Amino acid sequence: MNFELKPMGLAGASTEKCDALIVLVPQEFKAGKDDLSVLVARAIKSSDLDTKPGKLLPLYRPVQANAVRVVLVGIGSGSARDVRTAVVAAVASVKTASLKKLLVCFAAPAREEAVRAVVTAVADATYVYTHTKSKPEGRSLSKVLVAATNATEVQASFDRAAGIVDGAELAKEWANRPANHATPTLLGKAAQELAKLPKISCEVLGPKEVAKLGMGSFMAVAQGSDEPLRFIVLHYNGAAKTQAPTVLVGKGITFDSGGISIKPAPEMDEMKFDMSGAASVLGTFRALAALKPAINVVGLIAACENLINGQAVKPGDVVTSMSGQTIEILNTDAEGRLVLCDALTYAERFKPTAVVDIATLTGACVIALGGVRSGLFSTQDALANALFAAGDAAQDLCWRMPLDEDYAEALKTSFADVANVGGRAGGSITAAKFLQRFAEKFPWAHLDIAGTAWKSGAAKGATGRPVGLLVEFLLGQARNT
Repeated sequence: MNFELKPMGLAGASTEKCDALIVLVPQEFKAGKDDLSVLVARAIKSSDLDTKPGKLLPLYRPVQANAVRVVLVGIGSGSARDVRTAVVAAVASVKTASLKKLLVCFAAPAREEAVRAVVTAVADATYVYTHTKSKPEGRSLSKVLVAATNATEVQASFDRAAGIVDGAELAKEWANRPANHATPTLLGKAAQELAKLPKISCEVLGPKEVAKLGMGSFMAVAQGSDEPLRFIVLHYNGAAKTQAPTVLVGKGITFDSGGISIKPAPEMDEMKFDMSGAASVLGTFRALAALKPAINVVGLIAACENLINGQAVKPGDVVTSMSGQTIEILNTDAEGRLVLCDALTYAERFKPTAVVDIATLTGACVIALGGVRSGLFSTQDALANALFAAGDAAQDLCWRMPLDEDYAEALKTSFADVANVGGRAGGSITAAKFLQRFAEKFPWAHLDIAGTAWKSGAAKGATGRPVGLLVEFLLGQARNT
């Protein structure tokens, strides 16, 4: 899908030939002298148009515009949240197979965050998964024009949003694919495809290389599956080689049965989404290639399946991680932290400025925060504040959770250095405390996206989160170097 920003107001938008025109009307709308502005003003005055976010007035071939369908929609205060609500509602009202060219026009000067919201909302509202369908009917929309009178002022925000959409859609694609179409091997090939883009390189390690590294914790999870593990190392080189990188670590469990601590059957199909952290790393690198910030970034993905065979790890087994720490595996369904801990140790070699791991880690985080905000854990206030602010800017929200040392008491065991679970109470926090043990040598943050990476029910599918948050964070890091 092609996005374009045009310096245009309502007068210009009225002459643009398109399948649908969406006019974003703020509560403080001031009409101009052109026919479309007069129409909007009359609709408001007669109470046919309410400027509250998402309130619509659909029109068919009005004489005031050169579009087949026109939707006037309120955007309230014009905030990013209000604009997103409006665009999603308006796109739903015009989304048909004939929709190929869409024009979205601000009826007043646009804020930067509002422009970002338009781009990401249109992309989300029109995304279609097709990979495993025999007769795919993909997205019909191919051209989206975004019009604002102050286009020059918001161009940078528009470009950033378009890059984020590229990344988020790649993340959605891989997270949505069923496990037999998104094996660790196929994830490795997807990463290698990214290496064809500017400034990106890739290395994919297999079982022999991982064994030489001593990643005993990662290998323990993978040993229950016939699919070979893959450890993926991506590099985005946008700055001098001497500049220390930021490292992103993605959980890549391409299917999670729970292992011997097997999950209940209902909704187990959704465990294909357990590699959403890995998908977000792939998506972030896709966005970096488009935006080309002056920063170095490393992406690490520990990819394997968590299944059950005669070799599968058992509750009570003790394994040795790459760091040398021993781990008693009390619950084989707490496998994400077992692959992440070895990836965190591997990250030490890059002497990073910061490490952020992203994982669908705990059901406890879903209970705590639902599907609105991702859980944010960090040992560094500055890093946590930067990630939180990036989430706000991208409307990809997170919330900081505690890391008090008292929570680590639950992970004590008589049979190893640490247990992999600490009971139900504070489960997302004890999981983060487990990871913290392997992240002592660099500034570190952990994003638990178990509640935000996908939606269930009628709208089942990947969200592409937290690609927006990660890209905004990395762009902020680039500006500060």
